[in-house]
Amino acid sequence: MRSYLVGGAVRDALLGRPAGDRDFVVVGATPDQMLAAGFRPVGRDFPVFLHPDSGEEYALARTERKSAPGYRGFVVHASPEISLEDDLRRRDFTINAIAQDADGRLIDPCGGQRDLQARLLRHVSPAFAEDPVRILRGARLMARFAPLGFRIADETLDLMRAMVAAGEVDHLVPERVWQELQRGLAEPWPDAMIQTLRDCGALARVLPEVDALFGVPQRAEYHPEIDSGVHVCMVLRQCARLAPGDARSAFAGLGHDLGKALTPAELLPAHPQHEHRGLKPLAALCARLKAPTDYRLLAEAVCREHLNIHRLAEMTPPRILALLERCDAFRQPARIDAIALVCEADKRGRLGLSESPYPQRALLNTLHTAALSVQARDLDLAGLDGPAIGDRLRQARCAAIAKAIATTTA
Repeated sequence: MRSYLVGGAVRDALLGRPAGDRDFVVVGATPDQMLAAGFRPVGRDFPVFLHPDSGEEYALARTERKSAPGYRGFVVHASPEISLEDDLRRRDFTINAIAQDADGRLIDPCGGQRDLQARLLRHVSPAFAEDPVRILRGARLMARFAPLGFRIADETLDLMRAMVAAGEVDHLVPERVWQELQRGLAEPWPDAMIQTLRDCGALARVLPEVDALFGVPQRAEYHPEIDSGVHVCMVLRQCARLAPGDARSAFAGLGHDLGKALTPAELLPAHPQHEHRGLKPLAALCARLKAPTDYRLLAEAVCREHLNIHRLAEMTPPRILALLERCDAFRQPARIDAIALVCEADKRGRLGLSESPYPQRALLNTLHTAALSVQARDLDLAGLDGPAIGDRLRQARCAAIAKAIATTTA
């Protein structure tokens, strides 16, 4: 029974990146031997165990055979006769098919080290085409490694396109799409994930609302990059820059301009009311992917309010208070800066404007703080009840906002 460190831990060490979770493959063992050694079983579809001391995952060496469409259509075979090389050759990309033994020796039957040096994501074998999740995984890995100069190998991109054309992507379940999307949105270049999906044709299948933005023009005086899809990708890059690792903000950036794909052709390149048109496709996207509630609520607020926040300095105190109330600012105060951050990314996610100041973010937080400082318990509400109490509270909050505006602009 021999165990080897495999996959991402080996890859990242060779790239000089911080170590993450460590996974091991075990050769020459049976499930009963693993149990006798104290390992705890956790795998449902194939034999995976947790180490009794470290808690790290140890999977028995296995092979897979395609038995039905989709990513679940596999028959898994694990036995002591399966070699390490057999296990590595069933993996997705060559850079993930490198193993390391206990002495530090690398086992690399698929040329992963060569592709690491060449900065290539290359599929291990034609069996890559049997699992559509690998398209999502490749796009996610591009979101992580594109800053290091990685690209998809031409032959791998061709294979991904063939998989899309064959309908394999259509068998992906929403939960798995969301899992990979969420992870990719937390990477340094989430826009590289979107671009990779678009390059292979998968974006139109898994995120059609986003794909529809590409080719839609915008007014050049506000958007020198012109293309609405290009703008969204630039916003994603800015979200990752302003809030590294925050997938929720990036998701809101991804969905903030979906309404531009619905602008009547005769109105282009202007997009009046796109912030309201965008709420319906955003709702459809969130429902289909079963996005968590906090992701959906932040994305809805950004979609609906981003133009208002851009024009914050022109708004009256009552309109500012109404905006805060629509965003649930008094029950969910942390949401306001999250919204403002994505709006800042929207402003900076334009050609030539990546370093633009965005004073609206600080101003919105200042006015929000002023409104928050006014509580009903601090007011004289004698003789008032019901709606009158609410009106009095709003008046006091509007006054606090007006005072904060005067102080800020003095």
